[in-house]
Amino acid sequence: MPQLTKQMIYESYLQLIHLNEQKADSVSQTFLHYLDEQERNQLELLPSNMSSLHVIECIGHNEPINNIGIASKMNLSKANITKITRKLTKDELINRFQLADNKKEIYFKLTAKGKRVFALHEKIHNKKKEQFYDLIGTFSNDKQIIILEFLEKMIHQLIKE
Repeated sequence: MPQLTKQMIYESYLQLIHLNEQKADSVSQTFLHYLDEQERNQLELLPSNMSSLHVIECIGHNEPINNIGIASKMNLSKANITKITRKLTKDELINRFQLADNKKEIYFKLTAKGKRVFALHEKIHNKKKEQFYDLIGTFSNDKQIIILEFLEKMIHQLIKE
């Protein structure tokens, strides 16, 4: 592959990372594009960062779930999950509770407000997924396999770093 093509791919990769970082800075701004007017009125419900939103997603898909379960599923530290769940509890997006047969561990479930955030997040994820599938569908199956192989290698490389 010519050096110029490699350079262009690298520059596009950097641009993709920077755009993703910019868009991820604000949960509300990231989702604004995907919402109708009624849903935009619910933006104040959303946590201020993506990690908190994804903890809500993890709890919503797996409740009841404890700190260790969330940390494991999200590949984050238990300390980070503890910090996030404290904030989400304070914001009344999740509830802490203990199981009747296990008083040692704390489990989490979504509050009614948390369930609204979860549903809004799921709707946005589905819209983004549909857009992604539409884009990837413009490539032949052979090219999709190459894209998948490239992304898997990138992920593996980032994990090693």
